Amino acid sequence: MFRNLCPGCIGITADFDTSLELAQRHGFRGMDPVGDFAAPGIAEALRERYVAAGLEPGGWGLPVEFRKDDAAFETGMRELPRFAHAARELGCRRCSTWVPSWSDELTYREQHALWRDRFRAIAEVLGEYDCRLGLEFLGPRTLRDGHRYEFIHTLPQMMEMVRDIGLGNVGLLLDAWHWYTSGGTTDQIRGLSDADVVYVHINDAPAGIAVDEQIDAVRALPGETGVIDLTGFLQALRDISYRGPVTPEPFSARLSALAPDDAARETGKALMQVWRQAGL
Repeated sequence: MFRNLCPGCIGITADFDTSLELAQRHGFRGMDPVGDFAAPGIAEALRERYVAAGLEPGGWGLPVEFRKDDAAFETGMRELPRFAHAARELGCRRCSTWVPSWSDELTYREQHALWRDRFRAIAEVLGEYDCRLGLEFLGPRTLRDGHRYEFIHTLPQMMEMVRDIGLGNVGLLLDAWHWYTSGGTTDQIRGLSDADVVYVHINDAPAGIAVDEQIDAVRALPGETGVIDLTGFLQALRDISYRGPVTPEPFSARLSALAPDDAARETGKALMQVWRQAGL
């Protein structure tokens, strides 16, 4: 696995070349593509820049709106081959998305069946271009409160979805925050394989707040509070030979207010610290 920068995840708005320079300068080994990497003729040039910088492409967000009606889903599906083709040319084959943990209209099984079929259709297209799909469960109870039906919010539940989809290029976007707030364990991670984990987010949680009262948009840099067992989290990923990106996603207003160079520096330093504490 490698330390990866997603500029937008730490509030950086910058072009590709500036972002790549920040990643290189502050100790990252990979970076998510910035901007429209699927524009005609762009992917090959971006790949050359990655190689010149000695960095790996991280991952990209699913451009298909599966959470809405059939028309929105079908519009996204028509665009998906363009993105997947460019991602293959770029060498960035890890695509991911988050899955709501609630519904006010569909029961758990109704929602599971609908999205299983949509994810299967998405994964079939991605598979034609040697790309994988990572699905992120959302752990906090506070996200589900006030909604009529609960949906997937734990690692085992999402792995049930993955198995039900039944294709070899679907797995998890595993986020340390959602793993922690769902009551996840390192044994759950060690029960996976590299093939089950497509992409990883790493972060910490505010101190002094009960796990069931944590708010999704209020997090911390990796190792900032020590609330989440990131040593165990990273060591479990090492033990299953995970080979992909590990990307900070702290949702920190303080960090987002910093200049881009300062934000990347502080994030890179925090990630390196927990990396070393895990013996990586």
